[in-house]
Amino acid sequence: MLSKQYIKSRDVMKVTFEVDFAPDAERVELLGEFNGWQPQQLRKLKSGVHKIAFDLAPGASYEYRYRIDGVWANDAAPDRYAPTRFGVTNSVVEC
Repeated sequence: MLSKQYIKSRDVMKVTFEVDFAPDAERVELLGEFNGWQPQQLRKLKSGVHKIAFDLAPGASYEYRYRIDGVWANDAAPDRYAPTRFGVTNSVVEC
């Protein structure tokens, strides 16, 4: 799940990525164009939801995927999906 908030004073879109479909996961990572496809671990809340936020450029779109306990997964509700040259799809966030 994505939530977005435009921060006018800094001209950024604060995008919060939430994984609520893997409450028993030990490790959830986010990899995307906005972080050079380098894994960043999401923080696990007491509710079982995993969460992380990034400040992204407004007007841009970024592909991303999750890695949940070592297994690749797409967001359950991205802005859209994009096919890749590897025969899978990536999630996309539109800022």
